[in-house]
Amino acid sequence: MGKSLPFRLTLASRSQGRRYLLERAGYSFDVMPADIDEPAQARLGSIRHYVHELAWLKAAAVAPKVSSVVLAADTVGWLDGKVIGKPEDENDARRILESLSGRVHELWTGVCLWRVGDGWQLCWQEVSLVHMRPLSNAEISTYLATRQWDGCSGAYAIQEENDPYLTVVKGSMSNVIGLPMESVERALAAFTQIGEH
Repeated sequence: MGKSLPFRLTLASRSQGRRYLLERAGYSFDVMPADIDEPAQARLGSIRHYVHELAWLKAAAVAPKVSSVVLAADTVGWLDGKVIGKPEDENDARRILESLSGRVHELWTGVCLWRVGDGWQLCWQEVSLVHMRPLSNAEISTYLATRQWDGCSGAYAIQEENDPYLTVVKGSMSNVIGLPMESVERALAAFTQIGEH
């Protein structure tokens, strides 16, 4: 059964993972990707600032085009003080997977809810710790052939049940998929309770 909101929700993303999570939770929403340029590195050396800024910029790009509430998010990996973004091609995906193999990395999501009518915004960031088991060259090649890494930060798309390579050590599985649904649902409830002034 769908969850009723007193406003129309617009997802500022083309992420299949985010769409899946919202649909599974029962929300109805429109999709309008922001299509902004994403910098390769975090300004100020802060991953929290990086995902916050990108989520806000995505919301700001879509807000003038809609009349209700925009939900924007950006998810990136963080390892050794560097952003682990989306791979440019298969060779880049191999490089990323080799760097993550056998290690724990941080997976950060910045979220921005923007109510267009009065400009009221709620932005926050969440982190999960993800362990990738050691992968052989053959295993990496096999994974690359699936193309599941294409368009995914960290060059992977985690499976919720029994992922053969990845384990969420701390934090939310939905955050790793691309949207921390536990806090998103609390924030949407807050938006429902707080009327425009």
